[in-house]
Amino acid sequence: MLDLLRPDQYFRSLYDVDFDQLVEMGIRGIILDLDNTLVAWGDDSISEELMSKVDHLRRLGLKMCIVSNNLGGRVAAISRKLGIPAASGALKPFRRAYAKALEILGTESRETALIGDQLFTDILGGNLAGLYTILVDPISSREFATTKLFRLLESVARVRLGLAREGWRSVPRRASGQPGVVPENRHKME
Repeated sequence: MLDLLRPDQYFRSLYDVDFDQLVEMGIRGIILDLDNTLVAWGDDSISEELMSKVDHLRRLGLKMCIVSNNLGGRVAAISRKLGIPAASGALKPFRRAYAKALEILGTESRETALIGDQLFTDILGGNLAGLYTILVDPISSREFATTKLFRLLESVARVRLGLAREGWRSVPRRASGQPGVVPENRHKME
């Protein structure tokens, strides 16, 4: 179970991820978590830095999709502002959410990365779906009440996985693959 919580990479923020390297690895699509990955929880403002990053990803030829457990208008509003399609009410970590995103992106799991701030929703779900997973630290400590409870469990898992919150680092690959290779069925459960 612990291996399903292990991201392929871990960075302080979205802005530290080496997207050029992801493209070189064959990644063509990026699934992005919304709250505390792209914007602070409950916030709907888009920073110039975020718009610039989204433009950079487009120039690299990466397709993007926001996947959020949130319902309603806020997700759609941010999606419109960024010009990125979104799947709201996703029920992460269930694979259905990621299957919808892959359909929107037109990519396969082995050529798609997921970036999110939570081990038990984003990373677990992405790993179960066979995606290349990237964990980032949350933008803000302000969060939904249930998320705060999961953060307590997550802090224990982070210690066991060797994922300190200070700084960033690449996480050693699982035994099933080499760096830069995304095995096709590495996490899929029957």
